Amino acid sequence: MTFEGLVFFLLKEKFFESLKQLIATIEEKQNDGITKAAQVIADAMADGKCVHIYDTGHMLNSELLNRAGGLTAFRALNISLHVDDNVRKRPRDPGVDRSMAGLMHFALKQSNVHPGDVLVIGSVSGKSVSPVDLAIAAKEFGAYVIAMTSVEYSSQLKSEHPTGKRLFEAADLVLDNCAPPLDAMVEVPGQDIAICPASGISAATIMWAVKAQVVELLLEKNKKPSILKSINNPGSDVFNEEVYRRYEETGC
Repeated sequence: MTFEGLVFFLLKEKFFESLKQLIATIEEKQNDGITKAAQVIADAMADGKCVHIYDTGHMLNSELLNRAGGLTAFRALNISLHVDDNVRKRPRDPGVDRSMAGLMHFALKQSNVHPGDVLVIGSVSGKSVSPVDLAIAAKEFGAYVIAMTSVEYSSQLKSEHPTGKRLFEAADLVLDNCAPPLDAMVEVPGQDIAICPASGISAATIMWAVKAQVVELLLEKNKKPSILKSINNPGSDVFNEEVYRRYEETGC
């Protein structure tokens, strides 16, 4: 085996070691947060409230929604702003405040977020204006805000929001994805960079644990959770249509 082949073999092994340690850390340090998040979500669903997922692009929107074995009650909150102004390019005036702060308050007015709903916001760094602004606005609307972020990483960064808050400082409950600073877990020998980001895998792990406990809590409340079957299974289309219908009627 060449030296290069040995290095990459070891990198693969290092990834699996890092992954096992990441999941062990989540189970040890995030168990209380997962339990609290599940309780809040189950109580909200049992009361007819809704669960919204807003993600900045690290797996939550694709992993949690409309998946076999998942709850249909988890729905994406998508917010976008498109400005078309095709004049000639000029230097930006540094004296003009171009912050997007405050936009999310307006966006929520156009949304289906109601008091008592739960909003899960995912941002690894937690420093950008949009997730922080959304957390602040959602709390003003009376929603319960759960942050999915890396507390260690975010603590080292400066917020871009005018309040100076980072996402973990603006939420009601923080689920720490335990990702290291810069996110990547595996150092590459001879390279000034690491590979294999932790945040997506850890966020999915945490939220599936939350969902598992939500199902348990709903059953304890004699509420039937709307769980989807794989569409590749014959008859699942009919089953899932009933699941979606039941969710629309009961919120569970």
